[in-house]
Amino acid sequence: MNSTLIIGDIHGCHSELLDLLERAGIGDDDLVVSVGDLVDGGPDPGAVVELFRARPNSLALCGNHERKHVRGVLSYSQQVTRLQLGERYDDDVRWMATLPYHWERDDVRVVHWGLYPGVPLDEVPEDVRAGTTSGDARLRERYGERPWYEFYEDDKPVVFGHSVVGAEPLVLRDRIFGLDTGVCHGMRLTGLLLPQFRIVSVPARADHWERVRAEWQAPVLRTLPWSTMTFEQIEKKIRSLRDPELDGAVLDRVNAWVGTLRGALPRLRERLDGEVTRIAETAGEEFGRVAAAHPAGSWLIRRRAGKLSPEHLNCSSPQQLLALAAALGEALPADPV
Repeated sequence: MNSTLIIGDIHGCHSELLDLLERAGIGDDDLVVSVGDLVDGGPDPGAVVELFRARPNSLALCGNHERKHVRGVLSYSQQVTRLQLGERYDDDVRWMATLPYHWERDDVRVVHWGLYPGVPLDEVPEDVRAGTTSGDARLRERYGERPWYEFYEDDKPVVFGHSVVGAEPLVLRDRIFGLDTGVCHGMRLTGLLLPQFRIVSVPARADHWERVRAEWQAPVLRTLPWSTMTFEQIEKKIRSLRDPELDGAVLDRVNAWVGTLRGALPRLRERLDGEVTRIAETAGEEFGRVAAAHPAGSWLIRRRAGKLSPEHLNCSSPQQLLALAAALGEALPADPV
């Protein structure tokens, strides 16, 4: 009889995935099922995705991490993965968009994270099965602070990942199996081998996320759209990305750049007011027509009408402030990193 190996969250740890397949004795005719979260955290998400895309008898569910890529909701670990995948990123995300949110057969049901005990899986909201923030809110509304699997009474075994349960899998009543054992954080990669329902596990080769997050910090920060963010968003982003265990040099450069731009505001205000005065004196009633032809025309007209904030001249982002500076002939640094 052919085997089925259901694997917990892999998170880009390709070497450990190969170790687990070897440990479980998986052959070409055996089925390999991932509970989802193939990517984000480890050193080689591309190789993990390629294995599931190319290998016959393979199936991956859509976890919350794949769902973030599909929906374009990219926090730090997704931004790292996007750079790691490089030119293949868009194609891999299109493939992620085809992944199912659950898998079930007569002897087992599998979700990335949650379900409603007693409710058919295809009637459970996608965000619950995927383990998103909104899905967790639904589960809390339904079950309070107790995890959904404490209410699971079906005879059919259920397998899930998503929530790191420690270096050893969660096994309850021999039919509830939590397989996320934190491989990308230096713990283990775990699978459940069917039909025996035997746990198979291999140790992580390193704390991959500790290294990956440091290695890719500067490249990720260089890709962020600092110029088009508002100054408020930049300050919030800097605070959120500060990590005492990581080099803060790039964030320091961004912070210094923002300080330089804001420090130019008094000078730009003087230049703007000087141009308003000059045009008003020379053009008189033709101020609007003459000012409109000036590179800083819209600012000049609004400044004279008292419609520009004296504090920031209605420049809420670096891009806007840089445009004003260029229109007034002032050279300011356009890129923080």
